Amino acid sequence: MKKWLVVLAGLIFAVLALAAFDPTVYVEATIGEPDTLDPHLAYDTASGEVLFNVYENLIAYKGRSVSEFEPRLATEVPTVKNGLIKDGGKTYVFPIRKGVKFHNGNPLTPEDVEYSFERGLLYDPEGGPMWMLWYAIFGVHSRDEALEEFVGKSVDEIFDKSGEPKAEYKQKVIDFYKQVVDPAIEVQGDNVVIKLKRPYGAFLNIIAQSAHWAAILDKETCIKLGLWDGKADTWWKWKDMEKEKSPLYAYAMGTGPYKFVEWDRKQQKVTLVANESYWRTPAKIKKVIIWGIDEWSTRKAMLEKGDADSIAVVLEYLDQLRGNKDIEIIENIPTLSVTVVAFGWSVSPSSKYIGSGKLDGNGIPPDFFSDVYARKAVAAAINYDALIRDVLKGFGKRIPTALPEGLLGFDPTLPLYKFNLQEVQNNLKKAWNGQAWQKGIKFSVAYNQGNMARQRVAEMIKMYMEMAAPGKVKIDVQPLQWPTFLDATKRGELPIFILGWLADFPDPDNFIFTYYHSKGDYSGRQGKKFQEFVSTPRKELGGKSLDELIEQAAAETDPAVRAKLYIQIQKFAIDNCISIPVYQPVGVRVQRKWVKGWYDNPMRPGMDFYSVWKEQ
Repeated sequence: MKKWLVVLAGLIFAVLALAAFDPTVYVEATIGEPDTLDPHLAYDTASGEVLFNVYENLIAYKGRSVSEFEPRLATEVPTVKNGLIKDGGKTYVFPIRKGVKFHNGNPLTPEDVEYSFERGLLYDPEGGPMWMLWYAIFGVHSRDEALEEFVGKSVDEIFDKSGEPKAEYKQKVIDFYKQVVDPAIEVQGDNVVIKLKRPYGAFLNIIAQSAHWAAILDKETCIKLGLWDGKADTWWKWKDMEKEKSPLYAYAMGTGPYKFVEWDRKQQKVTLVANESYWRTPAKIKKVIIWGIDEWSTRKAMLEKGDADSIAVVLEYLDQLRGNKDIEIIENIPTLSVTVVAFGWSVSPSSKYIGSGKLDGNGIPPDFFSDVYARKAVAAAINYDALIRDVLKGFGKRIPTALPEGLLGFDPTLPLYKFNLQEVQNNLKKAWNGQAWQKGIKFSVAYNQGNMARQRVAEMIKMYMEMAAPGKVKIDVQPLQWPTFLDATKRGELPIFILGWLADFPDPDNFIFTYYHSKGDYSGRQGKKFQEFVSTPRKELGGKSLDELIEQAAAETDPAVRAKLYIQIQKFAIDNCISIPVYQPVGVRVQRKWVKGWYDNPMRPGMDFYSVWKEQ
């Protein structure tokens, strides 16, 4: 009798296990949630992963390559050989694929492509990704820079307080669209032609799939939702739209393999379903749940039970998953990414993260970290080797600056910051002419909740700075939800923040410009004192500013000369401790063994759910 009961129990368990396995549903347990689903404002991997699967671009990276492309919504990848790159690299022709439909059934047209590029360029939200297209196509870093150049006046002079152009400049603002933006992206029959002001070698990288800022939207739907109406005499009405007010903030509708269903903010959960009318073939996974689960123990339990197919792993606890026959650990995945401690050189005076806002023992002044010794004190308070050994479990590399290994200009012989409590103390005694040590300081270090590596960095800064200066330093470690954290950095509220950067395109300029140029994406987060510092000519740079040197390196065509310029830039960044490179990640992925077809590409912001299937 017992034998039969055991057999019966085994059969029931097997049936239940089989019932739990659903080859049509994929659950990814990750950290946090998107910041926004507006493709022209999103600039983080959590948002980018959703957009990657819902929208499509004209071209895509081919498999794991970061230099080879394949067609998507264009039927051919432009090359000089096929005649679709002309005028010495200044004109790109994209034949638009016919028979493709958006998720609402509207047909894809060349006009949709033109509208998508133009809407993004004209919107160009502060802190967003559109600077790349402005720089690639027009050679400037923003809409405002191009507009000021065209009108001959500053933006503050062109527009009144309500955001409308002043009467004397209105026609010029209209002509800006007609004479600058519109001619750069044109529909010619079934083709879209993009004209660059000068040749720019990274252009195809900047618009390839994963670059959601070049995703193709449905013009008709966008206008119905309340976005730019496509007219020359109205475009400015949408140029400063706030994040939550965008009709695309929590809505997405493209041509991609997955349709957007819901973004449940309370549960940090995004749901997608397969597009059964997809122009290639429908995805094998029919439902995707991207679920922000900040607690490691919950994510781990979900993976072990089979409730999640893959999870964001805490490397510190990776060994807890080893030996499980149902779990696959993929190690040593190449990345083009860095994690950096950055400073607010001039923080918003209203920030709640700087205490009293004074050098009185209960706070710090807003520009506290404009002092190089204050920055160097923090750099000496991070135990880099212990972080990589104990927290990352070896899945990280020391890097001298914010430039990752694998790109032109990386030099492993450049000096690294060292963990040294005596140096923490020495630098604090020099900061603010000794006043920081004499009066004491208090401030907060923030990180995005659920990111254990960044939490450990913040805790190290607190522990070792307080240890080096007992009673003189008080630091609060502040975990923030991802969107809250991002907003606080964009508003310039954080004196110290820990952020990573995944390459937008595989070129050193994407990292050097981002972190060290006064118009880089992190510039506004670091404040006006930072912008003044890097834009001021320096004797040690031959009379040039760091900005000028970065621009010279970006424009240089000789790789050897370019590499030397990047080394000069990095030496200056190290000497002045502009920011602190903590590590370059080495990728690790954990998934159920029933997941098949996954592949890595360092440019991708997350999962390509179309490529995978489940099989026991």
